[in-house]
Amino acid sequence: MVGYQEYFGETHRMVRETVRKFVDREIRPFVDDWEEQGGFPRELYTRAGDAGILGIGYPERYGGSGGDIFVKIVAVEELMRCGSAGVAAGLGSLDIGLPPVLALGTEEQKQRFIPPVLRGERIAALGITEPDAGSDVANIRTRAVRELDHYVVNGSKMFITSGARADQLTCAVRTGGEGAGGISLLIVEADTHGYSVSERLKKMGWWASDTAQIFFDDCRVPAGNLLGEEGQGFYGIMENFQNERLHLSVMANMTAQLAMEEALRYAREREAFNRPLSAFQVTRHKLADMATLVEASREFTYRVAAKIDAGQDQVRQISMAKNFACTVSDKVTYDAVQIHGGFGYMREYLVERLYRDNRILSIGGGTQEIMKEIISRAILG
Repeated sequence: MVGYQEYFGETHRMVRETVRKFVDREIRPFVDDWEEQGGFPRELYTRAGDAGILGIGYPERYGGSGGDIFVKIVAVEELMRCGSAGVAAGLGSLDIGLPPVLALGTEEQKQRFIPPVLRGERIAALGITEPDAGSDVANIRTRAVRELDHYVVNGSKMFITSGARADQLTCAVRTGGEGAGGISLLIVEADTHGYSVSERLKKMGWWASDTAQIFFDDCRVPAGNLLGEEGQGFYGIMENFQNERLHLSVMANMTAQLAMEEALRYAREREAFNRPLSAFQVTRHKLADMATLVEASREFTYRVAAKIDAGQDQVRQISMAKNFACTVSDKVTYDAVQIHGGFGYMREYLVERLYRDNRILSIGGGTQEIMKEIISRAILG
C-alpha cells in the first residue's frame, strides 16, 4: 500500500514485529479470561517494560527507545490486535500520564517519574475528569493550596484509566482563581496520606482496563511535584490532548479494521440459502463500504500524524480525524455485528466486544461535540 510505504520504514517494521510477537505470546492466549475477570495481571506491565514495549517513542535518556510519532502508532495498532481495547488502554495509560512530565517537568522530575514507568515498575495515569467537570476542563474543582513546601489537595477525579492501581497520577488541580488560568499540574503519588481509590467502575466496554474514581482528602503533595509553573496546567493539558486524540483515532481505526476483518471472515464461511453470505450483493456492497471508510480514515489519520511529527499545528485536523475515525468505527462495528446476525450478539464472537469497546472512543479525550466546537471555531475564525 502506498500509504504504508510513505509513513513506515524498516524501523517501524521491526517495532511492529516486536509488539506483534509480544501480543501473541503474552496477551492473546489470555485476553478472553482477562475480559471476563475485568482486568489483567499487574505483571504484564513489567513484562511489557522488559520487552521494551512501554518505552517505544520515549527518549533514550529516560529508558525509552526513541523514534518518531509512527513508532508509537504501530505499537498502538499491534496492541489493539489483541482484540481487547481495554488491555491496550490499560497498558497505554502512561501515554497520557507521562507527556506532561516530558513537556513541563524539570530534569529531576523526568528522571524520577519516567524511567520506573517505562520499566513497568510503576503505573502512570492521568487525572483530569471530575464528577462535575468532563469536557469542561477549565472548570475543574479539585483544589491544591500551597502550604510552605507542600500543596494540600482536596477533591476527586472520575473515570481514571488505570486509576485503581496507578502509582502516580498526573493530576489537574486548581491553584488559582476560576477558569483556565487557575489550573496547574501536580504529580500525586498513590501512597500519599489521604489518597484513596474507589472500587473498580463497571463499564459497558474496556472491561479489562481498571477504571476508578480517586479521592483526595488533605493530601500533602511536595511542591517539588508541581509540573512547570502554577497556572500552566491548562496549556499542558491542551497540548497533551492532541497526542491523546491521535491515539484514540488510531484505536478507532483499528477497531473498525478488526471488525471488518471479522465480517469478511464470517461472510466467506457462513452460508444462507445454500451459498455463502459473500455471494449476496447486499453483503458484498456492505463490505465494500466498510473497506472504503476504513481506508479513508486510516490515511487521513496518518496524514495528520505526519504533520504533527513535522511540528505543524494540527488542533483542527486532529479533531476532524478523531471524529471521522469514530464515526467510521461506529458504522463498521454496527455493520459487522449485523453481518454476523444473532452470533454478533454473542460474547464468544469478537465483533460483540468490538461493538461495546468502540462506544467510548467518541467520548474519551474530548467528546464528539467538543471536537465539533474546536473545528467550527477554527473554520469560522
